[in-house]
Amino acid sequence: MKGVELYAQVRFAVQIKGLSRREAARQFGIDPRTVAKMLAFSVPPGYRRSRPPARPKLDPFIGIIDAILAEDERRPKKQRHTSKRIFERLRDEHGYSGGITIVKDYVLSRRLRHREVFVPLRHDPGHAQVDFGEALAEIAGVERKIHFFAMDLPHSDGCFVQAYPAETTEAFCDGHNAAFAFFGKVPHSILYDNTTLAVARILGDGVRQRTQVFSELQSHFVFADRFGRPGKGNDKGKVEGLIGWIRRNLLVPVPRAASFTALNEQLLEGCQRRLGDRLRGHKETIGERLGRDLAAFHALPPAPYDACEKKTGRVSSLSLVRYRGTDYSVPTAYGHREVLIRGYVHEVVISCGAEVPVIRAPTSARTSSLIRCITWLCSNTRSALSTRRRRWSAGTCPRNSPRCGA
Repeated sequence: MKGVELYAQVRFAVQIKGLSRREAARQFGIDPRTVAKMLAFSVPPGYRRSRPPARPKLDPFIGIIDAILAEDERRPKKQRHTSKRIFERLRDEHGYSGGITIVKDYVLSRRLRHREVFVPLRHDPGHAQVDFGEALAEIAGVERKIHFFAMDLPHSDGCFVQAYPAETTEAFCDGHNAAFAFFGKVPHSILYDNTTLAVARILGDGVRQRTQVFSELQSHFVFADRFGRPGKGNDKGKVEGLIGWIRRNLLVPVPRAASFTALNEQLLEGCQRRLGDRLRGHKETIGERLGRDLAAFHALPPAPYDACEKKTGRVSSLSLVRYRGTDYSVPTAYGHREVLIRGYVHEVVISCGAEVPVIRAPTSARTSSLIRCITWLCSNTRSALSTRRRRWSAGTCPRNSPRCGA
């Protein structure tokens, strides 16, 4: 192969000195056709095939190999054909007489052609991504699993995080309330995974049926929703990366707090400190870039969303209302009546019609599967209280039940 130095000499002699191609070929001792190629290319182009190499032994079996690999796409990853297994099937079932090497080379090249590739995304201001993460924390001296709501702004890398006892509907809604209050505005759109808190069902054409609570939340704050592909966490890679950052930076070592409120104050301080960071590839800090995000957001509504799960129920003959496996005791005056149950992050509120709440019970009361009789009577139900005392003295109170944990 001719070196690049010879290319430079020949091109200089013809293009600058004015030698003819025949004279240059005679002077440098090369073929005139080589001179023509050197004038067409500034560096040696290397060997170029005019057509793909022939594979007389493998080509008749290409269709079979492609069918096997296509069928494998519907199988578990750990139960798919290896190149060796494909070679054995070709040899034993189809009479293939070639070697294993060309089979392995073809399988590798085909798999590389069908492998998913990615391109860097450009994130315009005004959008957000939301997800939940899990970690351990020590709350009131007890180590337990916590679920933290995370919102990431992909353009500026601004973030918000808040911890909850569980990943529930009320935590999902309360997290949005708190995040929007932290930023002071509402994003134009938010990207989610296909969590059942927001998506009731995915139809055959990919259209999502929203849950009632999520539709109410979206209508209250007026933002557009977007959803990633099922099982494709990279569709919302920014918030996935944020969840990892939160675990490594804000939750290591395992945090200790007297309550979830105190823990969330610690997490909020971490979010505010991060505004001064300057990430790799950016000349501005997160706080400086956050200004462009906030300029694209729109204003908050006059009041926050009522962040709770709403369900209807009926008071039993024992003056109990069941919600999420726990029975709540209400005044006997509301026996056999329909009530509205609103489950918040830290309390359960039971109301009857347009009246004031019948009871307000802390959510710690529903952590047990046993019946807990929590009586929070209104100030105007003294007669109901007297009736209840008479029932208790007669031994008819549910507290006397062997199932009761009170």
